[in-house]
Amino acid sequence: MRKIITATFVTLDGVMQAPGGPEEDKTGGFTHGGWQMSYPTDDITNSIISGFFNIPFELLLGRVTYDIFASFWPTAKTDLEVAEPFNKTRKYVVSHKSFKPSWNNSVCVTGNIATEIKKLKEEDGPDLWVWGSGNLIQTLLKEHLIDRMHLLIYPITIGQGKKLFAEGTQAQNFKLVDSKISTTGVIFATYEPAGPLK
Repeated sequence: MRKIITATFVTLDGVMQAPGGPEEDKTGGFTHGGWQMSYPTDDITNSIISGFFNIPFELLLGRVTYDIFASFWPTAKTDLEVAEPFNKTRKYVVSHKSFKPSWNNSVCVTGNIATEIKKLKEEDGPDLWVWGSGNLIQTLLKEHLIDRMHLLIYPITIGQGKKLFAEGTQAQNFKLVDSKISTTGVIFATYEPAGPLK
């Protein structure tokens, strides 16, 4: 059985919406897109991110994140250490409605989402990595399908936007299995589920 691993850029107050650019996701009138960009990467950040892409993986994405990625990564001229593995690997796109994905090697996952994702976990293959995909993460948390969470926590508060742990998050313990701090104050924390809250 393979694992589901999430990697999320998040603010101190839990916002995960549109870290990469002002046009990335304006849902709900969000005006702080690109908040991550004010914290330049350092050797620690580069080492951690590179490590994520130097192991075999497949992508499990929500529809909104998939559309953002599919409009950028196939023709990306920079960040090739991300673009090349993203473009090459299999991508599973969770969607309420069936559609024909345009990005190569992509498969639409629809119907009973929890059941279909459990089937994917039971298959042989690389671990399934979730980037962004806030709505999908809520489903995965509710169904206890996440095996590991990488949080990249930026020292900024926004006060509005889509939250990583949104309303309806289950009561649950997590254990910290790794942590590092960049020179710009970004905390890299890796958590694994540790059973129900007692």
